[in-house]
Amino acid sequence: MRELPESFQKLGRDHPSVHQAYEALASAAHESGPLDERTRRLVKLAISVGARLEGAVRSHARQAKEAGVTEAELDHVVLLSLTTIGLPSMVAARTWVASALAQA
Repeated sequence: MRELPESFQKLGRDHPSVHQAYEALASAAHESGPLDERTRRLVKLAISVGARLEGAVRSHARQAKEAGVTEAELDHVVLLSLTTIGLPSMVAARTWVASALAQA
């Protein structure tokens, strides 16, 4: 697994209780429903693509790959965003995913 971004690490150093609470909330959200790990990772990627959050797209693409999601499946998730967020945004997201996987 890749190292967390420095800004997130700094949050943990500066405000450890907030950081711990955030991590606990994220864990609880992941474990609170019937979706399996692969599906949760695809959903998180799709949400990040739709919100145009480059850092989150990169992070969730890497995490999905680590969870066994194929590159073709990642690309399909991004492609499905085309008619919702538009061509330029979808192309940008494809670029972010490809770049993240190349650096992994």
